[in-house]
This record gives sequence, C-alpha cells and structure tokens, in this order.
Amino acid sequence: RREQVRLKAGVVEEDTEEWQKDAHFTGLERVGGVDLSYIKGDDSRACASLVVLSFPALQVLYQDCRMVAVSAPYVAGFLAFREVPFLVEAVQRLQQEEPRLQPQVLLVDGNGLLHPRGFGTACHLGVLTDLPCVGVAKNLLQVDGLVRDELHREQVRSLQRSGETFPLTGTSGKVLGVALRSHSNSCKPLYVSVGHRVSLGTAVRLVRACCRFRIPEPIRQADIRSREYLRK
Repeated sequence: RREQVRLKAGVVEEDTEEWQKDAHFTGLERVGGVDLSYIKGDDSRACASLVVLSFPALQVLYQDCRMVAVSAPYVAGFLAFREVPFLVEAVQRLQQEEPRLQPQVLLVDGNGLLHPRGFGTACHLGVLTDLPCVGVAKNLLQVDGLVRDELHREQVRSLQRSGETFPLTGTSGKVLGVALRSHSNSCKPLYVSVGHRVSLGTAVRLVRACCRFRIPEPIRQADIRSREYLRK
C-alpha cells in the first residue's frame, strides 16, 4: 500500500503530448499494447507480450513475447506488483533494441484510476515507464459504489451505437472512468480509465480509434500473439 501511495503521487491525469490535443491525433504514429497470458492450470508461468502498431493503419510493427516466471502471489488490488515488472522489462528491451519503434502511448489490459486506491496496472506501468498509458478493462471493477446492478445494466443497454459512452461516477462524486461501446457488433462495453499522461476524454477517443473489433487492436494483438506463443 505504501508503495502504491508513493508511486501514485507521480500520476499525471492530463494530456502532455501535442498529438493528444489534435482531433485526428495528428503526430501519433505508434500505439503499444501489453498483455500477460498464463499457461492453463499454472499461474506461475506466463507469456509477457508487448506489441507496437502503426497508427492509424493499426499494422504490427514490433512484437516481443517471452516466457516469464511469476513469483508474486495474486492479491486483489495489487495485481500490478505481479505483472508490471515483466512489462517494464519488455518496454526497456524495445527502447534498447529498436528505439525508433518506441510507442507514444500504451493501451493496457486492466484499469488505471478505476481502482480501490486509484492506482491500477495502467497507472503503475505509466509511472514506471513514464509513457502515456490508458487502462482498458473488459469487466467493471466494483469500487467506490460502482456496481453491476440493474441501473448499470440499463445504462449499458442505452449504448446503442459504436462510440456511445456514459461516465462511471463513484459515490465519492469522482468520475473514475467511462463505459464505452467500442464496436457496433458488441453490446458489451469497455471500461476506460486514465493511466498516466492522458486525459479521460483523450483516452476514450484513442481507444475508439484503435477498435476494429470490441477489444482495441494493440491489446487484441498482444493477447493473440502471447496465446500463440504459449501454444507453440
């Protein structure tokens, strides 16, 4: 907890890059995605995956998949301590081996400020790498009074078209993230939250711009490639 509080002091919740302020993201050329896939039945071995895609074409420019030994136990609210060190290593390898392909922003399969202590995996990775990061979760983390109750389900049903959203406002009154219908073919929303060096509005626009399917392409490709690596 102390470490999370210490690192959280470094989170920047606003846009810091010129491309973020442009309606068409002019100047954004490389978007990264990260993922950890575990061997079925074995939560001590996983494949850590980092991909970098071109933007706006969303073509894979770089991939790094490798097996890692996961030693930290899973504790709810502290997942980042289990997974982020391997993702930081992947980013550092990229910076050393292919610095011209460094992503200008990372999409993370997990939460950012939408977290019991406001410091999820996307914040943790962002602060340690100092890269802009966005949290993209498939399920609602029930914190600060946010629950998957009938009201929430009704709000989800109200998202009729791709790009429609509603804010995730906790009982504290703070907007912790946004529920986004990312694709017309999927009625299940994504839960987008700020990680680091990006505003919530920009985060939502960027996630939408990266979706060919429900899951944004950088995360989807990181997941596909890590699972393929495990199969091989």
